[in-house]
Amino acid sequence: MKSAVKGDLVQIEKVVLPPQERPHDLPPSSRDVPYQCWIKGFLLEERAELGQEVTIETFIGRRLRGVLYSVHPVYDHGFGRPRPELLAIAPRVRRLLAPEEERR
Repeated sequence: MKSAVKGDLVQIEKVVLPPQERPHDLPPSSRDVPYQCWIKGFLLEERAELGQEVTIETFIGRRLRGVLYSVHPVYDHGFGRPRPELLAIAPRVRRLLAPEEERR
């Protein structure tokens, strides 16, 4: 989706520190690029397109400005593949933590 309307959940991109303000003792690969963050919130403008500077209100009520990065963003992080070792342990741990009358 390339456009959003007021009240849509969106994600903005914001530069926290431009390269010239980053510490000089960082490795060049970090020092030479901006330090950025991505923040989700609700669009306050009537209408906006990706790449446009907008204002959002976050879930906790903060108002922030940044470049519209995504409309209706998804949570795409994960915890990786299940570990077989941990899957085998889980039932045993549940039994150990269960009340004594349930362990019999």
